[in-house]
Amino acid sequence: MISVVIPVYRALNSLEELYARINVVFCGIGVDYEVLFVEDCGGDDSWSIIQKLARDHASVRGIKMSRNYGQHNALLCGVREARGSVIVTMDDDLQHPPEELPKLLNKLDEGYDVVYGPPESEQHGLLRDLASQITKIALQSAMGAESARHASAFRVFRAEIRDAFSAYRSPSVNIDVLLTWGAARFAAVHVRHDSRKYGESGYTPRKLIRHALNMMTGFSTRPLQMASMLGFVFSLFGACVLAYVCIHYLFYGSRVPGFAFLASIIAIFSGVQLLALGVIGEYIALMYFRSMERPPYLVREQTYS
Repeated sequence: MISVVIPVYRALNSLEELYARINVVFCGIGVDYEVLFVEDCGGDDSWSIIQKLARDHASVRGIKMSRNYGQHNALLCGVREARGSVIVTMDDDLQHPPEELPKLLNKLDEGYDVVYGPPESEQHGLLRDLASQITKIALQSAMGAESARHASAFRVFRAEIRDAFSAYRSPSVNIDVLLTWGAARFAAVHVRHDSRKYGESGYTPRKLIRHALNMMTGFSTRPLQMASMLGFVFSLFGACVLAYVCIHYLFYGSRVPGFAFLASIIAIFSGVQLLALGVIGEYIALMYFRSMERPPYLVREQTYS
C-alpha cells in the first residue's frame, strides 16, 4: 500500500479535486493506496469536506489537530499514522500535480530511500523564491547532505525510515532533517509545478526566513561554529590593531590619531559579541523548550469510513 499524507490548511476548495486526481492516478497504475488528510486548524470548513470524503471513500482518513501546529508537525503526525510501505507527502493547493507521482515512485524503485520532486520552475514571486533559496541553504547546513538543494514538500520515501525518529518529541519539527537520520540514498526528479488555483500561501518570506533560522539552530551546530570563527577572526584583527598602535608609539613616540577609527573598532567588537551571545541564546531557548517536553502535536479527532 502507498500512503499519501497531505497537511491541510485553508484548502476548502481544492480537497475534492485533489482526491479525485489522486484516485485516477493510483487506479491507473493498479496500486492500493490511502490518503491521510491532516487538518491543521486553518479556521475554514476544510474538516467538513474531509469528513465527507472519508464517508464516501474507504481510502480516505482524516485527522484533525487540536490547534495549529505548523506544516511539518502535521506531516509528522500523518507519517506516523500512515499504514503503507511507501509514504508520499504533498501540498493541498494543487501545485503538486498528482499525475507526476509515477515519476517519483519509479525512481524510488531504483533502490533509493527518499525521492524529492523539485519543480522545473517555481510559480512564486521574487521575494518568495529568494526566501525559499535561503531556506534551502539552511536546510543543507542542517541536513549535511547535497540533496538538500533539491528538497521539496513533494516527496516519497520508504516507511521504515520513520523508525529513526519514532521517539522524536520536540515541538520544532523538520521532516527533511528527520529523514536524514534514517536514510542515506537520496534522489530527485524534476516535476511540473502548477500555479495556485485557490487562496494564498500561508508561507510569507518572513515566515520562511524564520523557519530557516529555527532549522539551523534546531538541527545544526553550524551557527555556533560560525560565532566561534567570527570571534577568532575579530580577536586576531584586534591583536593586529593593538600591535600597530604599540609599534607606532615605540618608533614615533606619539599616539595614533583617529578617535573615530578606534570607536568603530570597538563598535564592531561589541556587535560580534552580541551576535555570538544571540546565537548562544537561541540554543539555550531551544534547550529550555525541549526540557518542557511539549508534544509536537495533539490529535483532537479522526474520521474514516
